[in-house]
Amino acid sequence: MTNLKRGVILMNLGSPDSTEVPDVRKYLNEFLTDRRVIDSWLVRNLLVRTVIVPKRAPESAKAYHTIWSKNGSPLVHTTMELAQKLQEHLPDPVSVAMRYGNPDLESAFEALLKKVPEIQEVIAVPLYPHYAMSSYETAVEHAKEIHRKKKYKFKLEFIPPFYQNPGYIHAMAENMRPYIQKDYDHLLFSFHGIPERHLIISDPTHSHCLQTADCCSVATVAHATCYRHQCFQTMKLVADELGLEKKKFSFSFQSRLLKDPWLKPYTDYRLQEMPGEGIKKLLVVCPAFVSDCLETLEEIEIRGKESFLASGGSEYEMIPCLNIHQLWVKTLVNLVKG
Repeated sequence: MTNLKRGVILMNLGSPDSTEVPDVRKYLNEFLTDRRVIDSWLVRNLLVRTVIVPKRAPESAKAYHTIWSKNGSPLVHTTMELAQKLQEHLPDPVSVAMRYGNPDLESAFEALLKKVPEIQEVIAVPLYPHYAMSSYETAVEHAKEIHRKKKYKFKLEFIPPFYQNPGYIHAMAENMRPYIQKDYDHLLFSFHGIPERHLIISDPTHSHCLQTADCCSVATVAHATCYRHQCFQTMKLVADELGLEKKKFSFSFQSRLLKDPWLKPYTDYRLQEMPGEGIKKLLVVCPAFVSDCLETLEEIEIRGKESFLASGGSEYEMIPCLNIHQLWVKTLVNLVKG
C-alpha cells in the first residue's frame, strides 16, 4: 500500500437519466457521437444526429422502460452499490463516474476532492474487462482530457483491462457455477460486439488482427489491444476453471450497430439457429459486462429468450453479471491496492 493520499473512481458506460424520450435522445447523442464508438466523421455528424438517434430514441426508451427499477437505471444503481461495497474495504474515498450521462467524470473528481482536498493520486477503474477503443480506450482518454482541462494537481492512474486476472476469472467462474450445475445443453458466452474495423485500427502492428483464421492464438504484441483475443482468453480461462467440455460451450457477439461487418458469429443469429442444432436448454453469460444493463437485461434476458423459445428452444436462462458478487468486490480491492 502507498502512503499517498488517494481516491478511487469506478468508471462505467452510463445510462439516460430517465426512460423519457428526450433523456434517451440526449444520452444517445452523447454516446453515438463519440469518435471512438463511431469512427466515421460523416456518420457521426450527419446520420447519427439526423437519422439514427431520432429513429432509435423512442425504441430505446421503450427498451429502457422494461428494465427500469424504482432505483432508476440498473447499471448506475449497481455501480453505486459496487462503490459502496468497495468502500467498506478501502481507506481511500471511492466515487463513481459514467462515460456518458450522469454522474459525469468531473463530478466524480470533485467528490473526491471534497472528501480529501489534498488528494495526491486518483486510481480510475474502467469497468471493462477487455480492451476496445469504444469502451476502455474512450473511458481512459476522456478521463485524461478532463484531468488536463481542469488542471487537477493529483496524479491520475488507470487499472488496465483485467480479462485474464485470476481474481476476475475466479469470480466469473463462481458466479456461473450454480447455473452450470443444472441440466443444460449448451452455454453461450455472448460478448459485446465491435466492428471488425476497430480491431484493425487498434492493432499496433497493422498487420496481424484478422489477417488469418487463427490470428488470436498466435503470440503478438497486438493482443494487448485486441478485444477479440482477450474475449477468447476470458472464455478459455473460465471454461478451464469450471471444467467445461469443449462441445458444451461456444461464443458469439451481440449488440451490433449499423451495417458494417462486426465480429462474428452474431448472438441474435445463434439464438435462432441453436434449437435446430439440437440445443434446447441454453445458458447465456455476458462476460464483457460486469454490471447488468440494457444489453444484458433487455437484449439478452428478454428479447434473447423470446427469440430462442420462438425458434424451438425449451429452456433459456441468462446468468447475471458479477454486479456486487463478493468475489468481484474482493478482486477490485486487490486491483486497486496493486
